Amino acid sequence: MKFVKILLVLLGLTPAFAQAQLMTTKQKYTRADTLRGMLTPLRTCYDINYYHLDVKFDIAKKYISGSNQFKFTATEDFNKLQFDLFDNLKVEKVVYKGTEVPFTREFNAVFVTFPQTIKKGAKDEFTVYYSGNPITAKNAPWDGGVVYTTDSLGRPFVATACQGLGASVWWPNKDHQADEVDSMLISISVPKGLTNVSNGRLRKTTDLKDGYTKFDWFLGSPINNYGVAVNIGNYAHLTDSYAGEKGKLSIDYWVLNYNAVKAKKQFDANVKPMLKAFEHWFGPYPWYEDGYKLVETPFLGMEHQSAVAYGNAYGNGYLGQDLSGTGWGLKWDYIVVHESGHEWFGNNITSKDIADMWIHESFTDYSESLFIEQQYGKQAGLEYNFGLRKGIDNDAPIVGPYNVNKEGSGDMYPKGSVLLSMIRTIINNDAKWRDILRGLNQTFGRKTVTYEDITGYIAKQSGINLLPVFDQYLHYKSLPILNIESINGKLYCRWIADAQGFTIPVKIRVKGGEWKFVSPTARLKPLEVAGLTKDNIEVDTFNYYIGTLIE
Repeated sequence: MKFVKILLVLLGLTPAFAQAQLMTTKQKYTRADTLRGMLTPLRTCYDINYYHLDVKFDIAKKYISGSNQFKFTATEDFNKLQFDLFDNLKVEKVVYKGTEVPFTREFNAVFVTFPQTIKKGAKDEFTVYYSGNPITAKNAPWDGGVVYTTDSLGRPFVATACQGLGASVWWPNKDHQADEVDSMLISISVPKGLTNVSNGRLRKTTDLKDGYTKFDWFLGSPINNYGVAVNIGNYAHLTDSYAGEKGKLSIDYWVLNYNAVKAKKQFDANVKPMLKAFEHWFGPYPWYEDGYKLVETPFLGMEHQSAVAYGNAYGNGYLGQDLSGTGWGLKWDYIVVHESGHEWFGNNITSKDIADMWIHESFTDYSESLFIEQQYGKQAGLEYNFGLRKGIDNDAPIVGPYNVNKEGSGDMYPKGSVLLSMIRTIINNDAKWRDILRGLNQTFGRKTVTYEDITGYIAKQSGINLLPVFDQYLHYKSLPILNIESINGKLYCRWIADAQGFTIPVKIRVKGGEWKFVSPTARLKPLEVAGLTKDNIEVDTFNYYIGTLIE
């Protein structure tokens, strides 16, 4: 998902939009934030295996009702656990072995007490019945909730979007990224004449006797909670397939029926080139068993797993704009490429804590440059990546505070992308870089990860101590400074940085000459480049996102 400030600039939105959930500053954290963001023993005591979410949408009343079945494995002995559901929604009852069991609520957390101890290793289940009017998203996908609107013909058009705010804004679950359910049945009942599209594959459609139709979608793969989606509208269904690394991949497009012709043209031009590029760089599309879908939505976009939300008006760029200012961003559909990139980073690899949302967004933002490179050559990709710097604020650390459900700075998008491009330059071996990106997905695919998992893997596989580099760019807002001093007519250099032990090789040259790698440290050392003076030195600030101080 793209960050708030871009939309503010492009659409001229007022500062009131700063109340959105994602990418806003928050200084004080509450008990409610901790209950939502921390892995307490009441959450870690059980591992989610399967959900059956069965929900009816009364669109006219903006009201939902239904149930969610939790199947789990006990990771320790316990008789009490926590699940999550926003407190404006009513828990009707919790049923265990055919009997209602007691529960209490604190903010958006629900605590269930069982009649006896559930032993470690036991497989068990309970079902939550609930109802109410979920929060209506005012500016999805940034503020989160359910979008209730109409299409251009005045017909109902409804969708969910809840990253950051939490999936428990509309359905009960263990709402923490660290525990992904292994598989899921999503049963959504909607007024007759409408279609619901959710994740995975459509198993069955049932004509109910009360004027509703139920759509059963089954997802046979792990999924993060915010990726679970409902999309309701008058959809046309288009199909295609792609000959990928793991064989035939089914492709489905669900679009408003009057958009079918232009949707096919736009998607045909973008989807298969995107899949080819990302399978090359990241490895096979992660969800062959569930297929690849694009679903038209009444908001811009979101990385809903195997049901990518699309609302970019069937045009190139980001709402018709080029975020890089280079021209390269107008040659392809931003939402198709960016949100699909999340199938690898965000969905296949998911951060345990939203504080490490950069793992989702930095790699996916960088995927745009790799897509351009695959289409137009390496220089084009580098130019696009360089152009993204104009969106960097250097206002706060990219890594957010842990255990309170809060992400870091929106710089995780452009600055994170620029950082990864720079690391590729430091490694100076494109084949190894591709192996690292593919290795990340092979090693951590369908898993939840930490900061240390990702940075440690890249450092180890590169053979370079990159940990201080990640530390500097992700934990500090300021750039490292390459300080060059002339002492008695001779040039010396050093790094000035916040991160302990920061050092990277950097390219310098006599202007117009050949680039040379030098390796400054925190201490001044001579610059051993023939003919170099204070007046003719040139530092490679195209491939390196650094500050320079020449004295």
